[in-house]
Amino acid sequence: MAGLVFALFAYLGFGIAAVALALFIAGPPAAALGLPIHIDASIFPLLSPWLAGVLDLGLIALFGLQHSVMARPGFKQWMSASVPAHLQRAVYVIATSVVVVLLILLWQPLPAVLWQVQDSFNVTLVWMLYGFGWLLLVVATFMIDHFELFGLSQPFRQWRGLPTPQDEFRTSWLYRYMRHPIYTGWLIIFWATPLMSVGHLLFAIGMSAYILVGIAYEERDLIAQFGDRYRDYRRRVPALIPGLKF
Repeated sequence: MAGLVFALFAYLGFGIAAVALALFIAGPPAAALGLPIHIDASIFPLLSPWLAGVLDLGLIALFGLQHSVMARPGFKQWMSASVPAHLQRAVYVIATSVVVVLLILLWQPLPAVLWQVQDSFNVTLVWMLYGFGWLLLVVATFMIDHFELFGLSQPFRQWRGLPTPQDEFRTSWLYRYMRHPIYTGWLIIFWATPLMSVGHLLFAIGMSAYILVGIAYEERDLIAQFGDRYRDYRRRVPALIPGLKF
C-alpha cells in the first residue's frame, strides 16, 4: 500500500509540474495571469545573453539526460539494487518533475522578439494549435497505457498480488499512423506560439533536437525487444507526421 501511495504522490506531483510547464512555455498567457516566471521572464537577475544561453542549453541537456539515461535498460538494472521494480517508474516520474521544476525556475529569458503574430484571429489559431498539441500528447498516453507509463499500474498490481503482464507490441489508434504521437504533440507545443523570442526559439530548437535523439535511442531499445516486428512497423509507419516517410 505504501508503494501505491508513493506512486500516487509522484503522479500528482508530475501533474502539477506539467501544468507549470504548459504555462511556462506559453509565455504571454502566463504573463497575463500575473505569473512572474515563464519562458520570457524570470525572478532572478538576468545574465548576459551568452551566459544565459549557456545556462539554458545546460538545462535542456539536463532534461534530455535525465529522460534518456533513466529510460535505458542498463540504468533500470542498476537501479534494481535499491529500488523495487514496481516503483522504478514512479521514481522516474518524480525525477522528471524535479528536472522540469529546475528548468522552469532557473531558465534565463532571452526576450528579444524574433517574430510576432499580430492579428487576433491568427493568434487564436496559434493558441488552438498549442492546446491541440497538449491534447494530442495526453490522448496518446491513453492509447498505450497511461497509468503504466506514469507508474501507477505497477504498484497497484504489487499491492493486489496480481501478475506482471508481458510487454505487448501495440499499435492502436494514432499509433497506426505515426510511431511517436507523444513526441508529435511535444513538437507542436514547442513551436506553436504567436510570439517567438530568442529564448523561446532556443528552447524549441534544443528540445526538438532532444526528441530526435530520443527517438533514435528509444527505437534501438524497441528493436532489441521486439525485433523484426518493430523493424517492419518502422518501415510502414512514419515517426512523427502521417503520410510522410519520417
